[in-house]
Amino acid sequence: MAWYPRHHRDLPWRHTRDPYAIWLSEVILQQTRVAQGLPYYETFLAAYPTVQDLAAAPEAEVLRYWQGLGYYSRARNMHHTAQQVVNEHGGQFPSTYAGLLQLRGVGPYTAAAIASFAFDEAVAVLDGNVYRVLARIFGLHSDIAAPSSRKEFQALADQHIPASTPADFNQAIMEFGAIQCTPVKPDCLFCPLQSQCWAFQHGQVALLPVKSKAKASRTRYFHYFVLRHGDTYLRERREKDIWQGLYDFAMAETTVADLPPAELLRHLDALGAQLDTSQAAEPSAAYRHVLSHQKLEARFHPMALAQPLPATTLRDLGLRAYSADEIEALPKPKLIANYCSQNI
Repeated sequence: MAWYPRHHRDLPWRHTRDPYAIWLSEVILQQTRVAQGLPYYETFLAAYPTVQDLAAAPEAEVLRYWQGLGYYSRARNMHHTAQQVVNEHGGQFPSTYAGLLQLRGVGPYTAAAIASFAFDEAVAVLDGNVYRVLARIFGLHSDIAAPSSRKEFQALADQHIPASTPADFNQAIMEFGAIQCTPVKPDCLFCPLQSQCWAFQHGQVALLPVKSKAKASRTRYFHYFVLRHGDTYLRERREKDIWQGLYDFAMAETTVADLPPAELLRHLDALGAQLDTSQAAEPSAAYRHVLSHQKLEARFHPMALAQPLPATTLRDLGLRAYSADEIEALPKPKLIANYCSQNI
């Protein structure tokens, strides 16, 4: 806590006690670097100054503002949580750790952050930075990826949090892990806890914390059919799998990178699409996108329709025609947005 005032970054959510603004920042910063998340925080707070504003917004609009941050389930859960706060709590966030845990999408870390930062409840936060600091200083070798380790680390963090200044302690230990006791090349030479750090004294800084490796991610191959008639393009809203609630094109998934011509024709027949062969175009090069648990490789097949698909066909296939301006306003995955920005 002596280190924190001299070294911390000046971030907007550290200047408020508003539980809504604090919650918003914590949701955005999950799995996201501060530099990337900051403009999204400012955009959301400007678009939705209160939890009531966010709760009343259409989901598609919320997802559009979220576009580019990934992990879109966070945005959907955030929207649902805002509605829960408004509908079940009169627009006021619960003021205790236990109460906050009852909100959808609010886990132990987020509840501890809001409870301490907004309401001065002495409950310690436990994120990746805190795990790392505690593991190194106290020489803990428990696997932080194992659920059973959480209780051990939580008890240790709770043991050290001062009842009088829990918010300052939580901010300080997280910031210490973020910019001093970093995962790679921590600044041990100028560390104020160097003499007390078990890992430094035993030459094990690079070995702690212990974290088992995640399963190898799989690669999926997507082939998008960019069907156009005149100035409109056919899009669909994904109802399941990754990117639920976002818009992309009609698509076929394959087990290998290439889509054989016969397979392409089969999918086009299923769509009932009659092509204008005078406007034939080559498929795009591969667009690659990495998610936390899988890798995506997508190719786009631009195709001009000889005539519009009937309304009944569009309805049955879940497709709808959009202009380029309408496509720009739709929420879409970053991979799709990258293609559209270059080709539509």
